[in-house]
Amino acid sequence: MTPCLPPLDVTPAPSWRAPPLSCDCHFHIFGPYDRFPLDPGRHYDPAAALIPAYLRVAEALGIGRMVVVQPSVYGTDNACTLDAAARFGLDRARVVAVVDDSVDDAALREMHAKGTRGVRFNTVSGNGAPIEQLDALARRVAPLGWHIQIYATGESLAELGPRLAALPVEVVIDHMGGVRTADGLNGAGFQALLRLMDSGRAWVKLCGYRISSSGPPFHDVAPFARALLDAAPDRCLWGTDWPHPSLTDWMPEDGMLLDRFGEWAPGAKERQRVLVDNPAALYGF
Repeated sequence: MTPCLPPLDVTPAPSWRAPPLSCDCHFHIFGPYDRFPLDPGRHYDPAAALIPAYLRVAEALGIGRMVVVQPSVYGTDNACTLDAAARFGLDRARVVAVVDDSVDDAALREMHAKGTRGVRFNTVSGNGAPIEQLDALARRVAPLGWHIQIYATGESLAELGPRLAALPVEVVIDHMGGVRTADGLNGAGFQALLRLMDSGRAWVKLCGYRISSSGPPFHDVAPFARALLDAAPDRCLWGTDWPHPSLTDWMPEDGMLLDRFGEWAPGAKERQRVLVDNPAALYGF
């Protein structure tokens, strides 16, 4: 099992502060492991990343709302993620869970009451519902008003695009479609992402550092982020991806990540839309 780096102990302050009620739409909580042991089917070993540590990051950035995303290392056991949302408080926290087709309708309704608003399919790290269950689970969660969140590589997104566009629910694309900046704006994966955004049913998370081909400080991501902001300004979201799981060589500074977003969206109205208004519409704050 591959051990990954822990998050930084200190969050350097960004050059600007997020507006009130800004939402971090993508992060994870790991542990404590005596209460929430990791799933044996995981592909990496994360360091514990606990609620107090995340709240320090949120305070440094000015985050007031949060979406806890179920990580692959917990499989379909959402106990840690749901517990985190309850501790943050459902007035400011939501959940994106991982379930498979064994889940019953009563369990889905209970998860909804605990803040769940989406189901994640992870074709990169696996250890969740197989992609073959995508259509059936989308139909199951549609009556609840949930969305499907998909983490895929740019190559697989190009193949999945038409299928995602045909689902009976909104679709949220993780990590800017998993493309590589080295492939350029005309690469097949990014063009597939733009087509999805044109469908009017898709949203995208501007968690951009993972698509960078040059590495920190990730300036090569800017043209891709700007293209998405221009294509679908009302369906762009932002997230830290704290504690940046599965990284083994370097660890991003979350203040720098907010600064990168500020460069992509320099205007106050655009920042307000992506950080506050769009998440409120999608997650029901």
